[in-house]
Amino acid sequence: MAAAQQASVSNAADERDAAIGSARLLLSCADRPGIVAAVSSFLFRQGANIIDSVQHSTDPVGGTFFMRLEFTLERIEERQAALEHEFTSEVAERFEMGWRLSREGELKRMAVLVSRHDHCLLDLLWRWRRNDLDADVVQIVSNHPDLESTVREFGLPYAHIPVERDRKPEAESRLLSILDGRADFVVLARYMQILSGGFLARVGIPIINIHHSFLPAFVGPDPYRRAFDRGVKIIGATAHYVTEDLDEGPIIEQDVARVSHRHDAAELEQIGRDIERIVLARAVKWHLEDRVIVHGNKTFVLV
Repeated sequence: MAAAQQASVSNAADERDAAIGSARLLLSCADRPGIVAAVSSFLFRQGANIIDSVQHSTDPVGGTFFMRLEFTLERIEERQAALEHEFTSEVAERFEMGWRLSREGELKRMAVLVSRHDHCLLDLLWRWRRNDLDADVVQIVSNHPDLESTVREFGLPYAHIPVERDRKPEAESRLLSILDGRADFVVLARYMQILSGGFLARVGIPIINIHHSFLPAFVGPDPYRRAFDRGVKIIGATAHYVTEDLDEGPIIEQDVARVSHRHDAAELEQIGRDIERIVLARAVKWHLEDRVIVHGNKTFVLV
């Protein structure tokens, strides 16, 4: 009898543990006393357990407050709608918060645009296949056919949309038709085309770009050769959200490596490719984990 009771208790505990899910709460508002207390008290009343919390204020007097929390809660999936309604009325309206709640397991749908350089694309797909990126990769698009067979090996759809100089609006229209309603964000994994302001306004989802950090110097083709000719001492990469201001959107992540006269132009480019892969992967991962808050033309990355 004791063994049966023990088994029953164990089964009940297993069922309870299985019903517990994780969620993330990301919020921002004008800084003032009581924000953390209000949020944590609300979650406590709901029976939630906060397992991680990061916060930042631009200025304790008149600044903007940002916060990211991870918590666990029983039956979070079925309770989410009610939880959001109650949080709005009890906390968010009081502090005039901008906020969003997402559950663990709710994968963001990611589309990737690429041209001929494959290093960033392949790095992202390798990480995705190893479950290092919690994303649902829905589409790869390129203005060249070169990488189709490689992408097909990952079991992913590949669309070739050529971009001819005098027919760019037509290409962007085709691209919009592919992305519309299918993706939550887009990654430019060395997509060597400038997206028009009209396209950015219509696509309506975040776009993450990666480029070498020589900009605004060495604009245009063959930047590593020109960097070599100038004898640069550091090279790097920048990942940022795309805006109409070319390569000037809010920066998510950057990194650099020191180089010297011992490196030729080809070696500089190889080092640059490695940095681009790492920087882009970090930016995408942080975006997927709701760690990035855009504030004006800068970001706060809550890690």
